[in-house]
Amino acid sequence: MTIALLEALSFGLGRLVDAATEAGHRLCLLTGDRSIYTHELSRLDPGQLDVIDIDTTDLNACEDVLRAMPDLAGLINSTDTWAIPGAELAARLGLPGPDLDTARLLRDKGKVRAMLYKHGLSRAPAVPVDAIDELPLPVIIKDSAGTSSRAVWLARTRTEVDNALREAESAPLKGHLVAEPYFAGPLYSAETITWQGRTRLLGVFSRQVSPEPRRREEAAAFPVTLPAIEHADLAKWIARVLDTLGHQGFAHTEFILTTDGPEVVEVNARIGGALVGEALCRALDTNVHTAMIAAAAGQEPALLTQSLRPGHGIGFVLLYPTQPGTLAGWTGLDRLADFPGAPEWYPTASPGDHLRHIDDQRGCTGILLAEGPTAELALHRALAAAGAITPVIEAREAALVGQVRAAD
Repeated sequence: MTIALLEALSFGLGRLVDAATEAGHRLCLLTGDRSIYTHELSRLDPGQLDVIDIDTTDLNACEDVLRAMPDLAGLINSTDTWAIPGAELAARLGLPGPDLDTARLLRDKGKVRAMLYKHGLSRAPAVPVDAIDELPLPVIIKDSAGTSSRAVWLARTRTEVDNALREAESAPLKGHLVAEPYFAGPLYSAETITWQGRTRLLGVFSRQVSPEPRRREEAAAFPVTLPAIEHADLAKWIARVLDTLGHQGFAHTEFILTTDGPEVVEVNARIGGALVGEALCRALDTNVHTAMIAAAAGQEPALLTQSLRPGHGIGFVLLYPTQPGTLAGWTGLDRLADFPGAPEWYPTASPGDHLRHIDDQRGCTGILLAEGPTAELALHRALAAAGAITPVIEAREAALVGQVRAAD
């Protein structure tokens, strides 16, 4: 049987291939840009994965290709951008998949917060930006369907609100602008699997972000050790959140742990991005992607109930250049073997790529992952190794970018 992928996260294809093979399925990736998967494809034998180059924004074309596949058993979508198209294609083809209305709800951050507020799971709703004065400062202004921390502004003063709204006028949005309260506290993410109303909390990631007002994601570690009572309360809370939203499958829910308890930042109807999936596999000593394959085929994932004994910790750090320009490469990669934690380098950009945006994840050039006996020690090791790596931006290109900015 064939399991099709409508695009995928940048990392995890190899794990998915292993999971599909174990279940007796063949995996086929539909993509509009296979360069996104350069690192993963380079580690696979050519015959392990079928890849079809197609405009994945053209649903009718994708439907035709999927209908022509022999023994198509399921369709996986593990990205935010293709969540709604994936749900619609599954419905057209009569395949197991998420409810289309639920997919639409989860792609609108404003509607998600309104739903949580209505059910007592958030202290405040989101509002349209023309009603932003109803919220106390500081506020978050964001694209209702944004990804990778794009089109997100923290505004602490009225002047910053005005500046953010002015910048937003020229920003390409996937949805519409909404404003929501700023919740103070450390950022975490809850990684869960849900099947037929039952949710299992697989663990919690810590999320390190840059200083205000940028708030760019820079590092993460897993699993966060919480006191037993807090862990149990968090598991109940996230189950209520996902049940209220009607979600099934993997979820990556970012939340702030405030002085009054957890507050949702966003709910992503997928396994976490960057190296979250890889960290889960290593720390839990199981290929969590088997749950994706099972759910796509309409079967209860074993991950929902199987015994899990978290072992060592995982930490990873995102590497950004200090200025926009053309990436020439990196210095320091040859020194990684000198550092503890078996550090590994996962490039997200290639030499020659032009990096225009360094204030969000689009500017990430690669991710450094390290292991340790605990999440804390793993993160320390990852930070140490990442500190030896420097993304090199071509000087001439950087100077030209500076001249353009000055002219603007």
